[in-house]
Amino acid sequence: MQHKGSGSYWNGVVKSMGLVFGDIGTSPIYTLTVIFAITPPTHDNVFGILSLVVWTLTILVTMEYAWLAMSLGRKGEGGTIVLKEILVKLLKPGRQLAFVIFLSYVGVCLLLGDGVITPAISILSAVEGMELIPGLETMHQGTVIFIAAVIAVVLFIFQYKGTDKVAGAFGPLMVLWFGALTLSGVISISAFPRIIAAVSPHYAIEFFMHNGLSAFFVLSEVILCATGGEALYADMGHLGRRPIIRAWYFVFAALVINYLGQGAFALSHPGAKNMLFNMIQWEAPVLYIPFLILTVIATVIASQALISGVFSIVYQGITTRIMPLMKVDYTSSHLKSQIYIGSVNWFLLALVIFIMLIFRKSENLAAAYGLAVTGSMVITGLMMIMIFSRTRKKWKVPFAALVTVVDLVFLISNLNKLPHGGYWSLILAMVPFCTILIWTRGQRALYRALRPLEIDTFLMSYEQIYGKDRNIPGTGLFFTKEWNVVPPYVIHCIIRSNIIYERNVFISIVRTDEPFGVHAALKTGIGPGLDAFEIRAGYMEMIDIERLLKKHDITEKVILYGIEDIATNNPVWRVFSAIKKLTPNFVQFNKLPASKLQGVVTRVEM
Repeated sequence: MQHKGSGSYWNGVVKSMGLVFGDIGTSPIYTLTVIFAITPPTHDNVFGILSLVVWTLTILVTMEYAWLAMSLGRKGEGGTIVLKEILVKLLKPGRQLAFVIFLSYVGVCLLLGDGVITPAISILSAVEGMELIPGLETMHQGTVIFIAAVIAVVLFIFQYKGTDKVAGAFGPLMVLWFGALTLSGVISISAFPRIIAAVSPHYAIEFFMHNGLSAFFVLSEVILCATGGEALYADMGHLGRRPIIRAWYFVFAALVINYLGQGAFALSHPGAKNMLFNMIQWEAPVLYIPFLILTVIATVIASQALISGVFSIVYQGITTRIMPLMKVDYTSSHLKSQIYIGSVNWFLLALVIFIMLIFRKSENLAAAYGLAVTGSMVITGLMMIMIFSRTRKKWKVPFAALVTVVDLVFLISNLNKLPHGGYWSLILAMVPFCTILIWTRGQRALYRALRPLEIDTFLMSYEQIYGKDRNIPGTGLFFTKEWNVVPPYVIHCIIRSNIIYERNVFISIVRTDEPFGVHAALKTGIGPGLDAFEIRAGYMEMIDIERLLKKHDITEKVILYGIEDIATNNPVWRVFSAIKKLTPNFVQFNKLPASKLQGVVTRVEM
């Protein structure tokens, strides 16, 4: 019995390394290189910066995500939307709730913006290591960008196959990567064992006391070591809490050892341009090219994990009705989280290549990186304080407050990046943010403009028409938002056009605030020949409507649904109308049989 448990223990750890820790695991490629490009690697600076790196990983990743955030899950799911759903149940409607919903939108959009910068900086920084291969020292930066762009294109092209197919290989490769980081760190530390003392926090305090304001701005580069920390919580639903936390202990040790090794190397080679790659070349020149190949693989895996995360966030946004419907393909029959959204995939690829072309070098990209990450960390911290203060875990409030203050300090230090390209992370986040605002407001305004009827009012006319006994043989399905609120297209079909079947079923899908679970209920006898079929599903569920209908003995002859033709002079509603036309409608999203579908157009003034 023990053997089986230990097998699944290691299996969970290995899988977590492949799916969760790619982003934070590849940060040693560029973190110290960027810091020592702006801060000379003197003895005091190296010890102070290493101390900051170790304590940033401890406070922002171990404390904030592994300990605090991961204790807040819904059916094993994590992430900003989950925090919002927990708070929605704890707060009364009002300003506080509106503030929480606004915060969650900002948090989601910052993470989506991050989904563009992470693949760009990771792949670029790995490819730049080629410049240290003998004979390639004079390689043109345009060639580096071209190779990085080709790798990105290949990565995005294979997304439609689903990560499930390749996730099996990801874990062992990342174990190899973390093993290489640990080994190279140990070799470098053995040449200067005193570097281990840099773990002490007093070096970080001394660094601040000696450098003042410039030390504060160094924090904006130190944060690079913790980017990807939010994945521990966001990806909790993929693997569960325990395997991720267990894997984090190994990853944390590997990262700290490697950073200490790079610090020791920086002291003996102050002129080094690229800390990690120069250190490997110095330790084992023969193994440099294999290590470079492993680096590229690790950055591809890191990018893959982030792309999967973006798909999950967008899917949550679609099902909680804050984002427009998009065509979703399910790439795994047994893993619910494995999805592919083509439109998001190609849009992301275009933005990744665009960002590579604009910034050209990974160190320039580091100037834009960090704002989105620290912003989403602050939002997580604020939401955790609000949750802990309203539950039995009040004793965690001081810890959550401490973490949030540290997050805020990092966020403020990152504001100096705004003029140096940091504004790009805000521009990238503004695209989904504006889409969410226009979509949510537009949906509400459209619902008001449609003026649906209450079921009781509708039944008075319905019963008269049904009683004439001129009904069409078979079953007609009518999609409604709620079964007891009748939309205009149904009134148009049944009351005005007398399209009435022997059996008429109002079908509605209600998304619950739980991630999983599907419950379908058939309400019969609402009126003569009128039933209601309600499906209640979690926001991460993929629903097979046809199967549920068959299970409840509903064999439809035709499926009717409403299409709104919006007439408006308002520029914002025009954008909303354009989004509605460009994205699939509700019926296409749910993949219903095309041969039975009939759309009914209703003209709406907005």
